[in-house]
Amino acid sequence: MSRIRKAIFPVAGLGTRFLPATKSMPKEMLPIVDKPLIQYALEEADAAGIEQFIFVTGRGKSAIEDHFDHSLEVETLLRQRDQAGELENLRSIILTPGSISYTRQQEPLGLGHAVWCARHHIQNEPFAVLLADDFIHGGANCLQEMIEAYENRPGNMVAVMEVARENVSKYGIIDANGEEGNLVLAKGVVEKPHPDAAPSNLAVIGRYILEPGIFDVLSGQKKGASGEIQLTDAIAHMLPETPLHGVRFQGTRYDCGSKVGYLTANMAVGLSRRDLKDALAQNLAPLLKNM
Repeated sequence: MSRIRKAIFPVAGLGTRFLPATKSMPKEMLPIVDKPLIQYALEEADAAGIEQFIFVTGRGKSAIEDHFDHSLEVETLLRQRDQAGELENLRSIILTPGSISYTRQQEPLGLGHAVWCARHHIQNEPFAVLLADDFIHGGANCLQEMIEAYENRPGNMVAVMEVARENVSKYGIIDANGEEGNLVLAKGVVEKPHPDAAPSNLAVIGRYILEPGIFDVLSGQKKGASGEIQLTDAIAHMLPETPLHGVRFQGTRYDCGSKVGYLTANMAVGLSRRDLKDALAQNLAPLLKNM
């Protein structure tokens, strides 16, 4: 069994829900307190042992490339001001030369298409996919939990969580066939089902470990829900030859593709930090009192 060494980060989306903020800034660069969403996702992958980081980008995403590169002007200024801690923090996001690569998704044809665009970087080995919009805070490293589960149960694997029944049409939904600890055994997965037709309320969120055979399925370019090439459809197509498991992860997931989820994530991180929590709670108290 191959070790999970590579991860894909689909970052080509336009982020129209956050306009005008995202008119000239990638949505993945929106900060949670003082760190952009995409950095949290990359740090999660790095801590889980990922060695190759593949970004699937689009037009207007150069800020992401710049963020993970040296900024000589800023580094020089911090050095002159003897701000060693800030300088070390800035340098810590610079990975080994050659470990980050970029490829383009020229058309917005869906998550499945974005993953397919990175096929030549993956070749014939299992890989991870992380969506920066799905911000996971607290608990164990989600991708690390999945990699450990994969070592015992190879096949396609997704992170899952329960959602309200009325919200199942926003997600890929697992058709479960039993559970073992935090591992869900799946016999199917359906993309954005109507609440009345959903097999469960167990939703797929933006962490995947996938077998390379999925590229053969995605090469068919078949469109599904919303007229897009859906990754969940390809995963379902591989069943039962390639098993599918869901991992109930420990952390709390915030949907940072929505404004409320994004604002809530900022509050959660701020209130968890020693340097911010007391002052933040003090400033929030009168706001909440006056609601």
